Amino acid sequence: MRAVEISWIGRTCFRLRGREGAVLTDPVSAATGHALGRVSAEIVTLSRRDDPDLSNVAGVRGDPRVFDAPGEYEVRGILVTGIPLPRADGSRTMAFVCEVDGVTVAHLGLPDAPPAAEALARFEGVDVLLLPVGGGESLPASVAAELMRTIDPRIVAPMHYRTERERAELAPLDRFLSEAGASPEPLPRLNVTRASVPGELTVEVLKPRGT
Repeated sequence: MRAVEISWIGRTCFRLRGREGAVLTDPVSAATGHALGRVSAEIVTLSRRDDPDLSNVAGVRGDPRVFDAPGEYEVRGILVTGIPLPRADGSRTMAFVCEVDGVTVAHLGLPDAPPAAEALARFEGVDVLLLPVGGGESLPASVAAELMRTIDPRIVAPMHYRTERERAELAPLDRFLSEAGASPEPLPRLNVTRASVPGELTVEVLKPRGT
């Protein structure tokens, strides 16, 4: 079975490539310090459609279907579920759960607090959790680590933290790793199959693309 390839472009932007197509989350603009590059996808998900830094759909090659609202969708056998998470200022962020080739990947978006119980239940049993950890307008390290343990996925890949390229004022990754009690070696990409999912929660760090 071909593995689902997960690569991190920067901020909250990931590409999930499966057998029949690819999902791109939150396509970044150059203003973030990260370069989207020549990337294609069949599906684009937007956690904050009103944030130009994270909704650079025009920079995505091809003619992707764009999802930015609650609902259940299917494109080329990839199942996408949009889950709204309210924020304290009255806005919302969208989380998305994607099932690609039997692997379930949850992108939490940019919540400013842990999701309520009803929303949390929708992340039960996810294989890979893409989790903001660097504070700013989202979760600080200690809250992110506690939420990670509550959701209890098999793999956690942190996002939305300080990098050499990042222009937002975010905390460094080591704060989260300290809270999580983890010290993984950064990987250029993550390859996951249904059979390779670990039995216990594992933190994996991805290098931003191009580094």
